[in-house]
Amino acid sequence: MTQHLVLTVIGDDRPGLVEALSHVVAEHHGNWSESRMAHLADKFAGIVTVTVPKANELALVDALKALSEIGLKVSIEAANQGTATQDVVVLSVMGNDRTGIIREVSKTLSSLGANVIDLNSYCEPAPMSSEMLFKAELEIALPANCSVQALEKAIEEISSDLVVELVE
Repeated sequence: MTQHLVLTVIGDDRPGLVEALSHVVAEHHGNWSESRMAHLADKFAGIVTVTVPKANELALVDALKALSEIGLKVSIEAANQGTATQDVVVLSVMGNDRTGIIREVSKTLSSLGANVIDLNSYCEPAPMSSEMLFKAELEIALPANCSVQALEKAIEEISSDLVVELVE
């Protein structure tokens, strides 16, 4: 029997953090299933899913918590392996950077009953003007009662300065 764990990690960025984390997982016969990791500001942050034999779970949890000695804070949550049954679409949003874009998009998604599966966002200078552009890509699970067309219309109503693209 195995246990799925979701780990969130954060620490001052430096070489060797991923190696230390992966070493502890492998040492306890865990399987590193999926991860998202990034350098944000001067921090290293990530989310990792691990599958571990149930008999090794407590020892792995203790070893992960001990990584605080090297400056890596690890939070651990037990999880079930889910199966997606909803339609999934990718939503790309781009516009002049301003406060509240993610809040507005997420509020609209929530009102439709859509679930954000994955979200990546960043700012970069516009090619011609060097003004900052906000870009986001969201993977979204749509409920059965929400069409792609309804989603697109609702997102486009947020603001006329947002460019919206949906891929099914």
